[in-house]
Amino acid sequence: MNEKEFDKEIKEVEFELAKLQETVSRKGLKIAVVFEGRDAAGKGGVIKTLLNRMNPRIWRVVALPKPSDRERTEWYFQRYVKHLPAGGEVVLFDRSWYNRAVVEPVMGFCTPEQHEDFMREVPLFEKMLIDSGVILIKYWIHVSADEQEKRFQDRACDARKRWKLSPIDLEARRRWADFSKYRDKMLRETHTDYAPWRVIDGNDKEKARLNCIRSILDIVPFEHNEEAFRPIELPPRQTAEEAGYSETGIDPSLCVKDYYPGV
Repeated sequence: MNEKEFDKEIKEVEFELAKLQETVSRKGLKIAVVFEGRDAAGKGGVIKTLLNRMNPRIWRVVALPKPSDRERTEWYFQRYVKHLPAGGEVVLFDRSWYNRAVVEPVMGFCTPEQHEDFMREVPLFEKMLIDSGVILIKYWIHVSADEQEKRFQDRACDARKRWKLSPIDLEARRRWADFSKYRDKMLRETHTDYAPWRVIDGNDKEKARLNCIRSILDIVPFEHNEEAFRPIELPPRQTAEEAGYSETGIDPSLCVKDYYPGV
């Protein structure tokens, strides 16, 4: 998809997202969206596009660092529970509890017993979330080996993007087949009627972003509240005379240097 096509489509879906946002706020909906996928699959790009024109008081991103020594002794799901949405919130998990399904066993960060315990418990955990009123949506963003390699090479050669390549990312690249094996097991064993996996083709970044947003709009029930989207009548601006204020303007010494004079 070219940039012109994307720009045309995104304007339409952003208006629909605004309707969804208004419904979430008005009805106190609780939405949790899980984004999983290989490194460089495009999770961050999808999330950034979702948030571009949305209210940050309603939409929240959770991207947790590696667990602390204390967190390693907690119930596995505990560190994620504290980030779940309250009424009127949408939480986007940039990686989630599913680290234990794929990343941790491949990298040796958990024992085989811990992995099996997780695989047995996660459907029960998600059933509890849904029974409590959370709308849970799970996405796996799929990227081919060739496309991931192209993106890795781009990041490796661009100093602005090098921070995106961690030692774990590079090791995960080396263990491509192991990741595939655990991914397949995750999709097979944690796909349920109440919390199904939905796979997004991430090879075309623009289409992936639009398809994911369209999917969320299809899943979450929202309404067009005519009253909420009427043009706002702005009140008249107060004059300096009305406030008894002698306008002096901004002190020029406080202004930063104009780095682009004449532009």
